[in-house]
Amino acid sequence: MRTYKNLAKSASRLFIALLVLFSFSCGEELEQFPTNSFSKGNFWTSEANANIALTGMYRGSLLYNVTVNPSDWWSYTGIVFLEHATDNAYDRRGDNANQNRLTNGTLLPNNGVVGNYWSASYERITICNDFLENIDKVSMAQAKIDRMKAEARFVRATQYFYLSQYFGSVPLVQKTLTPEEANNVDKAPKSEVVQFVISEMTAAAQALPFFGQLGNSEIGRASKQAAWGFLGRILLSEKKYPEAAAAFKQIMDKGDNIIDPDYRSIFLPTNENSSENIFSVQYLAGQAPNGLPQHTFPAILSGWHIVNPLGSLADAYGFDDGTPLSYSDPRFDVSDMGKNRDPRFRYNLLWDGTTFGGRKYVCHPDSSQSLDQLTYSKQATRTGYGLRKFFTEDFSGNLRNDYGGNFPIIRYAEVLLSYLEAELEAGKPITQELLDMTINKVRTRPSVNLPPLKAMSAAQLRPIMRNERRIELAFEGHRLWDIFRWKIGEEVLTGDFWGAPFPNSTLLPKTSKKKDPTNRSRWFVTSKNFRADDYVWPIPQSEVNVNPKLGQ
Repeated sequence: MRTYKNLAKSASRLFIALLVLFSFSCGEELEQFPTNSFSKGNFWTSEANANIALTGMYRGSLLYNVTVNPSDWWSYTGIVFLEHATDNAYDRRGDNANQNRLTNGTLLPNNGVVGNYWSASYERITICNDFLENIDKVSMAQAKIDRMKAEARFVRATQYFYLSQYFGSVPLVQKTLTPEEANNVDKAPKSEVVQFVISEMTAAAQALPFFGQLGNSEIGRASKQAAWGFLGRILLSEKKYPEAAAAFKQIMDKGDNIIDPDYRSIFLPTNENSSENIFSVQYLAGQAPNGLPQHTFPAILSGWHIVNPLGSLADAYGFDDGTPLSYSDPRFDVSDMGKNRDPRFRYNLLWDGTTFGGRKYVCHPDSSQSLDQLTYSKQATRTGYGLRKFFTEDFSGNLRNDYGGNFPIIRYAEVLLSYLEAELEAGKPITQELLDMTINKVRTRPSVNLPPLKAMSAAQLRPIMRNERRIELAFEGHRLWDIFRWKIGEEVLTGDFWGAPFPNSTLLPKTSKKKDPTNRSRWFVTSKNFRADDYVWPIPQSEVNVNPKLGQ
């Protein structure tokens, strides 16, 4: 039997690491039914305890400091590392890394990442169910209880959103279960799970406050806009385009959220609470830190360089006049690949010769004395690119426990691009007004300053809009979901993948495992062979072993 235990400590912010800790015994995930360090009979007796339980619900199974694999959909590894399953990034740990195996044609039911996401969802769902079953016992203002209930329904529905999008048909558990019940639970059809998410997000939004009503002490709590954002997402995925557009439009019409003028700053601690970030995972340096710097910093700064942007993502960033990248264009300078480029290329990526953390990043294949030399063996880049997004240039703390940057789950930029997609796919005319209120707001923010798009046909706009999502939202955990719902896995996750070009390299022709067929002297990274069956993840084998009905 799997249980969880709350070890409560007081703290002032919602996501503080030490407020609620969880430990788990062995057994099947759906057997969870909560026990507390408090007596079950006297825990639900005060508003303070209710807030402890609320914190545990938001915390879920998030782990802090350095985690090797995802502990939760909202953990930094759950968000950023999911890009390794896409055409955006490669995991330095190699082709056998679990995220890579999600889409390279070798996915099996014993994949550890699949198991962790499944476990995290049902652990959080169980916490939410317990909360909803007990919160009415607490003597407190009814308005507070109603808001907390709405938060629990929101958080629970987010987990069913993820489960429906990646696993399809799953158990739809809406109460705490006994071990016997859990071991015999049936799967609900995906359509039923989807409808549950739609209904719960709609209901939650009615009782939640607007984003603009959240006080400083409530940063990280759900708002109407957060619920509308997830509602729009699932409607978009289900091709209910008019309904999706209506959900996103509510956020736009309210006016609480903005496109921040400074793109880079919204991922940094100094501006992480920008009103562009509608709902974010909260971290706090020292107390509830994330270990992403340890995983991603270059070797020269003592990092492990796990996250390696692929050349296909780098090349998706065009020139600063909005035109697509071309290696033959005189504006492309291989010695300074950030020159004349979409500024988001410079904000998000590292490349050979750039500066990061006051040090020069040298990854050229010929730079044998550099710790960051591009090879297949060093603890360094595997693509010729590194990750800059999420990090301040002057960070000098401990890479494992001194970084407290948040990670956005829903950004206003996503809302605008999703609204545009919903309108486009619903067959609405692509007017200049529509472009100016959506994609042009994203592209023309002062720190990006690309020329606005002009009205065009849906067929012309679709690839531009999809590319804009890719480069704007890179490493925020959206790309695999986009690939799955657009059903383009066979197109973008099949074949050879390449890194940066090094046309003047002496060693690259001798050391790269494959010759670049385009004669651009790109470094070979890996190959993928995506299978159509992998649009739906298998339920973990350990779960099926306990309850064979989950494998049917």
